[in-house]
Amino acid sequence: MSNSTVMSASITRWQVWHRAWPLIIASASVPLLGIVDTAVIGNIGTVYDLGALALGSLIFSFVYWGFGFLRMGTTGFVAQADGSQDFDEVRAIAGRSLFFGFVTGLVLILLQQLLARFAFTLLGGSENVEEVASIYFYIRIWGAPATLGTFALVGVLIGLGESKKLLLVQLFLNLLNALLDIVLAGYYGLGARGIAAGTLIAEWSSCLFALFIVHRCLKSLPGLNGSVIVWGEILRRDKILTMLSANWDILIRTLALLGSFAWFTNQSARYGDVTLAANHVLLQLISFSAFFLDGFAYVAESLVGRAVGARNRLSFNLAVARTTELAAAAAILLTVSIWFLGPVIIVGLTDILPVQQQAIGLLVYPAVYVLLCFPAFQLDGIFIGATFTRQMRNASLASLAIFLVVWAGLSPLWGVQGLWIAFIIYVSARAATLFYYFPRLRAMVIN
Repeated sequence: MSNSTVMSASITRWQVWHRAWPLIIASASVPLLGIVDTAVIGNIGTVYDLGALALGSLIFSFVYWGFGFLRMGTTGFVAQADGSQDFDEVRAIAGRSLFFGFVTGLVLILLQQLLARFAFTLLGGSENVEEVASIYFYIRIWGAPATLGTFALVGVLIGLGESKKLLLVQLFLNLLNALLDIVLAGYYGLGARGIAAGTLIAEWSSCLFALFIVHRCLKSLPGLNGSVIVWGEILRRDKILTMLSANWDILIRTLALLGSFAWFTNQSARYGDVTLAANHVLLQLISFSAFFLDGFAYVAESLVGRAVGARNRLSFNLAVARTTELAAAAAILLTVSIWFLGPVIIVGLTDILPVQQQAIGLLVYPAVYVLLCFPAFQLDGIFIGATFTRQMRNASLASLAIFLVVWAGLSPLWGVQGLWIAFIIYVSARAATLFYYFPRLRAMVIN
């Protein structure tokens, strides 16, 4: 029997860590692929290939990040159905989310001309870079159904608590992708075209691999009578509308989050190239820390969702307490690491002396940000697990508004320091606004 079918009121710190570490490694493997791609093109391709890779990757990062609701929404619904032991609904949710991911990917393919025109108009680049980036884009776009379908499958695995199987899928994707990139772009000298082709093949291969794993998980759940796929249940109108409503809320939340980072970067550029580069380096420290904190948030999604589905307040309280305790410990360790090792890491990331000096001078701000951001990460996980998506949407919009108001007040007085303080207040506001709704969420869970 799958470990996801076991509903225990006793949730230990060791159990949380046992689930979290594969998720941390899975998340950390993603940027390593970008490093491999950059290294291959940087040593074998042309400057136009490198620029095209940067531009094309940015486009797909924003597009796919916008569809992150396919993963998050699926996780909460699957975990709740699993907690209530409605295993037929677990299977139906998996099919529903996968179907929606594939259809959305097909729509992106149909709209590829419009999407490319908008993206290249917005981002821009030299004529040579855009020419190669266009080729990269029109190859990779055919992987959209596979990528978005994999988002849904990953959501199922997290919802069922199958973190090691998720790690297997993520490692398969990234290792295959890296190998194909080295062969196609490096050995055969196809440059950015080879990177795009390798990524396309890896996306479809990984989607099929994840589908195989998820299918086995769904078959192992109790109560299966006949096929795993029951189209009548998958296409139930009320369930589809509920999923679409939750996904819409998460989409708005994600756009607000993207908007905050985009605003921070845009304002950094106003202080000059050195400040922009320094803040970019410091944001890498924050991004690295997020891999660890996301791991505990993902576990919270699964455990909280199952507790809500089982209507078990004790399990809910333990899930919140145990995941938050470990997330807090991780945040403290990461903060200390940034403070003491930050200068060494900064020097390793850039050899430009003015950028090094400014980044080291601002190091206290990302350290404080990481220390204070874990409540927002944890509450995100809790609310996703409970599918309190409307409250997530409202909290994100409110905290973004707070960020802009504080920035408008502090930035003219304190410059880039004011921008960083506003950014720290923003992530604290995300936690505070979510915590405002937390008693209502907790009251929903009864013994």
